[in-house]
Amino acid sequence: MRVDNSLLAGLPHRDWRRLLRRCDPVNLAFGDILCEPGDLLGHVHFPLSGFISLVATLDAQQPLEMGLIGSEGMLGVTLMLGVDTAPMRAVVQGPGSALRISRADFRAELETSSALRKRFARYLYVLMSQLAKSAACTHFHETAPRLARWLLMTHDRAHGNQFHLTHAFLADMLGVRRSSISVAAAEMQRGELIAYSRGDITILDRDALERAACPCYETERADYARMLGPGSPRGT
Repeated sequence: MRVDNSLLAGLPHRDWRRLLRRCDPVNLAFGDILCEPGDLLGHVHFPLSGFISLVATLDAQQPLEMGLIGSEGMLGVTLMLGVDTAPMRAVVQGPGSALRISRADFRAELETSSALRKRFARYLYVLMSQLAKSAACTHFHETAPRLARWLLMTHDRAHGNQFHLTHAFLADMLGVRRSSISVAAAEMQRGELIAYSRGDITILDRDALERAACPCYETERADYARMLGPGSPRGT
């Protein structure tokens, strides 16, 4: 049986088979808010396709995107810490499907399998590192390299060269003005890194986009590969 989530696929066969018996398939619809900060986490999600955005919210400020979860990871790993509440908003930015397991069943599987505990603890480290790098990236790096990084992260999880992202959405997620996104995207389009029309973005030159991105992108991929094996976000 194929497992279209590389975090689960890296588990011993017996462990992921037992875990999958407790999971239910669910759809991830664009715009669905899976949790808000402080919400009780009733389930853990393992995306198979599509992707989930982790968003920080602060008073009346625009939301700021801190991380992405696709078929390389899971939503709800913080339950391993014994905390039942969500730390951030989780919203579906790329439609697809996921496997969902209840909080109680997830914890029961953790008690049963040391392999699960070890692998998910490593993923928790990777996710925490991603969130920390996103915060530093927002403060220190220019808009264009950050946009390239975010487009690469989205491309890794979109399972295709085309996806829909408006300038307004990208501006909110990167915490910059829409005009800054327009300038950076136009430059990438002139350089034939991407094609952009009415919110539809097509990746034309992946290698060039990687060269344009800030170093945070490659660091994050290396972190995942080092902690969890070769199933890094790209190509999963």
